[in-house]
Amino acid sequence: MNRYVKSFFHRGMLFGGFGPVVAGIVYAILERTVADFSLSGSQVLLAIVSTYLLAFVQAGTSVFNQIDEWPLPKSLLCHFLSLYAMYVLTYLVNTWIPFQAEVVLIFTAIFAAGYFVIWGIVYLTVRATSRRLNQKLG
Repeated sequence: MNRYVKSFFHRGMLFGGFGPVVAGIVYAILERTVADFSLSGSQVLLAIVSTYLLAFVQAGTSVFNQIDEWPLPKSLLCHFLSLYAMYVLTYLVNTWIPFQAEVVLIFTAIFAAGYFVIWGIVYLTVRATSRRLNQKLG
């Protein structure tokens, strides 16, 4: 099996369990703050499975940034599209956002803005750290 595929599944299995934990925390907060908040058993099951898969994919896709043969734009595009597909699918399946074109468009714009701001910060931080380390090495 390709080492990147193995790494994808390894990372996914290591961190996938955090998805349901986060969903549980959000639901606990909603229960305490929203009057008459309740969920059916099928809604809870769907949230557990979908957030596990979301966290699994999110952890696994970090391998795209380590494929040396890929240029940075390709790895970012694959990472972005994988995450976007999982997030929008999870949100729609759980009805956390309604299946309406305008809402999905707003979600897409916010997701893309957040993604590229975070990656811009990461890129600039790594570049500055590399520069500092190279200066120390001479």
